[in-house]
Amino acid sequence: MNVVILQPSYIPWRGYFDQIRRADLFIFYDDVQYDKHGWRNRNQIKTTQGKQWLTIPVHSTGATEGLLIKDVKIDRSKPWASNHWKALTFSYSKAPHFHRYASLLEPFYKRTDMLLVDFTINLTIALAREIGITQTRFIRSSEIPGISGEKTTRLIQTLQAVGATHYISGPSARGYIEDEKFQHAGISLEYMIYNYLPYPQLHPPYDPYVSLLDLLFMAGENTLDHICAQENQNE
Repeated sequence: MNVVILQPSYIPWRGYFDQIRRADLFIFYDDVQYDKHGWRNRNQIKTTQGKQWLTIPVHSTGATEGLLIKDVKIDRSKPWASNHWKALTFSYSKAPHFHRYASLLEPFYKRTDMLLVDFTINLTIALAREIGITQTRFIRSSEIPGISGEKTTRLIQTLQAVGATHYISGPSARGYIEDEKFQHAGISLEYMIYNYLPYPQLHPPYDPYVSLLDLLFMAGENTLDHICAQENQNE
C-alpha cells in the first residue's frame, strides 16, 4: 500500500496534490509541532502586481512554539476569509474556469471553523476530489494511537500502524530521513521528482510554485492532466 504523510497546508501547490494522487492512503501529519513560518496557514497566488501571500491569522498567545498543528486556532477577530475571497476574485475572475469553481470554494470562506486543520484539511480533500482524485483515502495522524519517537522513527511507526508497504516522500526530506531504517522495516522508499510542465498563467511571468488554485482556474477539468504531465519526462 502506497502511503504519503504530509503536514496539512492551506491551498497547497500542485506537487502536494501529485503526492495525494499517488497515495492509496494520505495521512495529514497534524500531531507534530506547528511551524510558524511554513505553509500551514498561508500560500501564494498570482496577481497583476506579482505574487501575493494569503495568510490565515492564528492565535499565538506569546508563541506557537511547542504547539501541535492540530491545536492551532484561527483568529476569527480578523476578516481574513472575506479578504482572501476578494483577493481570489479580483485576481482570477477573468481566468477561464474561475466561475466554474467559485460555487465550490466560496462556501469554505463562509465557514466558521475554529481549528486551522479543520478548515485546511477539508478544503484540501474537497479540491482533491474535485480534480478527479477519487481513490485516495484520508486520515489524520492524530487518529492513530500509540505513535512516539522523532523523525524517521515516528514516520516508520505511523507507516507500520496503517500497514504501509511503500512510502512516497518529498525530496526535501532526504536531509533527515534515515533510509536504512526503512529497509529494516521492510518499507520501500520513493522520493518525489518535481518536474512539471508549464501551463498558461493569467499573470506572467510563469511561476510553478503558487497555489493549486492558479492551475485550477486556468486548466479546469484538465487540472489533473497537468499534474500528471511530468511523468512522460521522468518515466
